[in-house]
Amino acid sequence: MRAFTAVVNPAAGGARGAAALGPLARLLRAAGAQVEVEYSRGLDHAREVARLAGERGRVVLAVGGDGMAGCVGGALAGTEAVLGLVPAGRGNDFARALALPSEPSALAELLLHGDPRRIDAIEVESAVHGRTAVLGSVYAGVDAVANRHANEARLLRGAASYYLGGLRAVLGWRPADYRITVDGVPYERRGFTVVAANSGFYGFGRRIAPDARVDDGLLDIVVISEASRLLFFAVMRELRSGTHLRRPQVEVVRGREVRIEAGRDLPYGADGEVEAALPVIARVLPGALRILC
Repeated sequence: MRAFTAVVNPAAGGARGAAALGPLARLLRAAGAQVEVEYSRGLDHAREVARLAGERGRVVLAVGGDGMAGCVGGALAGTEAVLGLVPAGRGNDFARALALPSEPSALAELLLHGDPRRIDAIEVESAVHGRTAVLGSVYAGVDAVANRHANEARLLRGAASYYLGGLRAVLGWRPADYRITVDGVPYERRGFTVVAANSGFYGFGRRIAPDARVDDGLLDIVVISEASRLLFFAVMRELRSGTHLRRPQVEVVRGREVRIEAGRDLPYGADGEVEAALPVIARVLPGALRILC
């Protein structure tokens, strides 16, 4: 029978995490599994807790949203440890890409009896943060600004925080000059954002890279070039269905490594949590993570 360590960050939506974990933990324990719960003091501590639990041979449960999934999953990338996700955040985009069940009994069945699957991770390299690993995507531009606004929202939660954050970011945005180098090939573009996607979803269910696969050893680099604000809002609506790829302003290049630079100071984000300034390098780590999905 499997033994689980659930990592919960009380500083980032811990109440939602506890609410999601409670019924699941009862089902796991009723089936005979060991379940221990570790409340972290932040993302760095969560990484440490995850690594130690993995070294003990326990299945590590990331309880929370995409930030916690990327944090814990990134910490386990490159090891033989097994990750499980308990979706309890605002976006849950990586769980969505894996089609994970949200109902406790179905999720418990998967965690107890599912076979680990190998998926890719993303190594993120920057001057400030050095090298870290995440799971879903790295994005540089208006979406990074929007995510910052959403994270700072105090009165709004869920989709509303993303919508308002996106509106604020777009209204204040000036198109940026990007230099994007994919597997050594440079591209000069002017526009709104560059996204290096391992997962197809980001930003609360938006299908930024509909053809991205978490186990193909490649990143889908999506570039949204300069357009009027009205057209950009249309593109944002089309992200729900993935039909934005039909627009001439949207370009997709596939590769193993991308370096993103800009002609002015711009933020980048990764899995909803990591925030820093360009330049940044994102490279795929093929089959780096074992996950129950």
